[in-house]
Amino acid sequence: MKFNIEKKYIIIGLISFLVIAASICFYYIVFHADSFFDKLDTLYVIASPVVYGIIVAYLLTPIVNFFEKKFLISIFTRKSPLNANKKKYMRLISVTLTLIIVFLFLYAFFSILIPNIITSIKNISSKVPGYVQNLNYWSNKFLNDNPSIEKVTLQIVDLYSEEFNNYLNNSIIPQMESLLKTVSLSLISVLKSLWNLIIGLVISIYVLFSKETFSCQSKKIAYALFSTKNANQIISDTRFVSETFIGFISGKIVDSFIIGCICFAGTTILQLPYPLLISVIVGVTNVIPFFGPYLGAIPCALLILMENPIQSLYFIIFIFLLQQLDGNVIGPKILGESTGLSGFWVIFSITIFGGWLGVPGMIIGVPFFAVVYAMIKRYTEKKLKKRGLPLPTNDYLNVKKIDENNVLIHRNINDNKKFFSFSFIKKKKSTEGDEEQK
Repeated sequence: MKFNIEKKYIIIGLISFLVIAASICFYYIVFHADSFFDKLDTLYVIASPVVYGIIVAYLLTPIVNFFEKKFLISIFTRKSPLNANKKKYMRLISVTLTLIIVFLFLYAFFSILIPNIITSIKNISSKVPGYVQNLNYWSNKFLNDNPSIEKVTLQIVDLYSEEFNNYLNNSIIPQMESLLKTVSLSLISVLKSLWNLIIGLVISIYVLFSKETFSCQSKKIAYALFSTKNANQIISDTRFVSETFIGFISGKIVDSFIIGCICFAGTTILQLPYPLLISVIVGVTNVIPFFGPYLGAIPCALLILMENPIQSLYFIIFIFLLQQLDGNVIGPKILGESTGLSGFWVIFSITIFGGWLGVPGMIIGVPFFAVVYAMIKRYTEKKLKKRGLPLPTNDYLNVKKIDENNVLIHRNINDNKKFFSFSFIKKKKSTEGDEEQK
């Protein structure tokens, strides 16, 4: 006997199953959040080499495309058009050149950086006793000139020194074993991250060789699951997200490298101490939008302050001028309008994502929020256009209402003047009435 099940019952059953499954997942997330996030962390640790590989391949893709479009494609199409074998050899050469250039750059960078940083740290450590001696001299002189402050300071020191000794004997020393264990586990975690990064680098090579295949497969899935219109929109949105992220991140890296070089030249000319160490700190922290320059300048200024207070003042003025140059000339030239966000939304995205994900959140927060902002803007303009309303934001300034014909009725500026004059007259009359009652 053959059973015929109608299609609508299958759809109802499938929807019911999905609703029940989603409800169970929601209940588990809400009431077992710790276990859920622990499993997510475990999954991330397992998949981290693949994640690193995709990120590395994503960052190296513009360099690979540059070699192919600017140099290799003209060489390989000189005598005959491209075929599968030529594309394979062209990709092999472009990936090899990219890896060689990246490794040479990193080798040159760290071979110059690490010895200078070690020298700077040795100089700082050798001068620490002198810094401590100067601090003791200044503090003793200040306290001797101010006996009342000296008395209060000694009382505070006597009070908290005993508490500190008790805390040291009762808390710190018994926990040294767990502290050493934590340090060793952190070292093992760093080594695992380096190993995962090496595996990710190998995976990135395979991703670079097959990036067009992955793109085609993603488009096939989109057109298979969604309507043609929706699939086109998804592909367009994905392309926009990719262009926004890669444009911002690559541009910010180039911008930070230029700022680091200019900072090194400026600190060398001004004969400031530790020029390379300071330039590296300023250049690396400049990757973080808005707050980055200040995060890098503060410790550098304190470092120079221990050497020479006047030079620290020179450094602060130089960094201020350098950031003005970066914000008004270098940054706009390199980044352009890659985000399209105002200053408020930049600070907002850095604050939210930085508090959520830390330093990586501060770096990717701006391009991510730029994508969300662009999506909301496009959806809003689509709805306004459908209703026949104007799109420019300034057209809605002083709008009082919209009539039945979708015409914007603007509020008369004189209405404010009438309101304020009316309030003033009313207040004056009430004051006069009070005086008459008195």
